[in-house]
Amino acid sequence: MQRVVVFTGAGISAESGINTFRDSGGLWEKYDISEVATPEAFARNPKLVIDFYNARRKQVLEAKPNAAHHALVKLENKFKVQIITQNIDDLHERAGSKNVMHLHGEIRKVRSTRFPELVYELDNAEQPYDTVCERGFPLRPHIVWFGEMVPLMELAVEHVASADIFIIIGTSLEVYPAASLIHYAETSVPKFYIDPNARSIEKLPELTIIREQAGTGTPALIEQLLKTE
Repeated sequence: MQRVVVFTGAGISAESGINTFRDSGGLWEKYDISEVATPEAFARNPKLVIDFYNARRKQVLEAKPNAAHHALVKLENKFKVQIITQNIDDLHERAGSKNVMHLHGEIRKVRSTRFPELVYELDNAEQPYDTVCERGFPLRPHIVWFGEMVPLMELAVEHVASADIFIIIGTSLEVYPAASLIHYAETSVPKFYIDPNARSIEKLPELTIIREQAGTGTPALIEQLLKTE
């Protein structure tokens, strides 16, 4: 069974109504990133940071998977699929995808500030201000903040390097280190890049650029792949 690795970014979630930090009118526009999305911000004003992520979490819970999310689930009928996402929402999982890796964390989880291996799922949209882990240390959003290492990056590289087909959806390929993943795919592997603003990548063989929204470009590509398999 061929192995398909799918790398998704904010564009796929935006079609479900989840704003990216670049969007005008979105949650991010009301805040300075340094005030809500860095370790220093949490140390300085944990209440502000928790309030911000509580608002984002509410937005995620109100959103629903779109046609692109559902199309990716169909791939599992004939391929071994691994999704690697920059997104912190759970729309891939709610659509039914089984193997999802979140490079930048998960909005519906919190973790210990002292013991990062202690991760807990939230039962509702809000993280209380005074919650602590089982060892008595405060909990923080389970998010990779700006300035922090991406702990799953090495494993993501291994997945991409072993792919038979590599698909990129809804990302500018400008946020590093995640944007470098495309360069770890084998030279001969077919690569598909779906994004209305997809930029050309010189000297990258076997790359097909599909300048469409995720919700239209992804289902069309999936149907094509399922027919040729």
